[in-house]
Amino acid sequence: MAHCTKCGAAVADNAGFCPACGAPQTAPGSIPSSGGPIVATQTGMAENVAGMLCYLLGWVTGLVFFLIDKRPSVQFHARQSIVIFGALQIIQTIGIFAGFAIWGLHFLLVPVVGLIATVLWIVLMIKAYQGVRFRVPVAADIADSLFGKAA
Repeated sequence: MAHCTKCGAAVADNAGFCPACGAPQTAPGSIPSSGGPIVATQTGMAENVAGMLCYLLGWVTGLVFFLIDKRPSVQFHARQSIVIFGALQIIQTIGIFAGFAIWGLHFLLVPVVGLIATVLWIVLMIKAYQGVRFRVPVAADIADSLFGKAA
């Protein structure tokens, strides 16, 4: 049986986090990088890959990773993905329905929101894969207030 690197409590050999203090545990055979160990736990994938996948299908994959992966970095990306892409989908849906009532709104709002969503999707996936917690100014603050601040 292994022991926690932070508090010394006994942890299971394959545990991702210490049951006593919650500190992440380094898995045997983890691949070190310049930023420290990349630990493959819970979802069986590296933290940067899990963070990137939070954005893959917008708020849907954000919700999936929010529920199944409790690592702080992955939680940050999952929460931000839910807020950003959920809000963009709501705005786009309103634009589609409002287009029937106000002619021209649909042709203006939907493409602009689609372009913003595509650019954010690419940038956020690249930043997450690089291991960077890129905070989208308004969305990250909303995510922090809705879900609590990620560690």
